Parts: sequence; structure tokens; C-alpha cells
Amino acid sequence: MPSRLTPEDQQKVDQYLNLPQHQVERQPFRPWRLLWIVLAIVVALGILSRLLSRLVL
Repeated sequence: MPSRLTPEDQQKVDQYLNLPQHQVERQPFRPWRLLWIVLAIVVALGILSRLLSRLVL
């Protein structure tokens, strides 16, 4: 798809995107790590829920 920007505007966009603050190295996405974090949070909240229910009853 061709750009709808004028060449001058496209040049400004390219200069903006090439600034050092936009060139940050990102770590690779780790889905297994995310799964373990979510699982740990769910288990922790479940344990907290059971502890609170024993205190109330």
C-alpha cells in the first residue's frame, strides 16, 4: 500500500522513528513465563480466598 504522506512528511516521520528513544531493544516474548506468572497469581488468590473464608466462618 503506497504511503499517503507527502515525501516531506514521510521524511519527518522517518526521522522521528529513527531517534534513539525509539530504538529500544525488546526482549523476546516468553509465553511460558507469562503462563507461570498467571498461574501463580491465580493459585495465590485462591489460597488467600480460602484463608479469608476460614477467618469469617
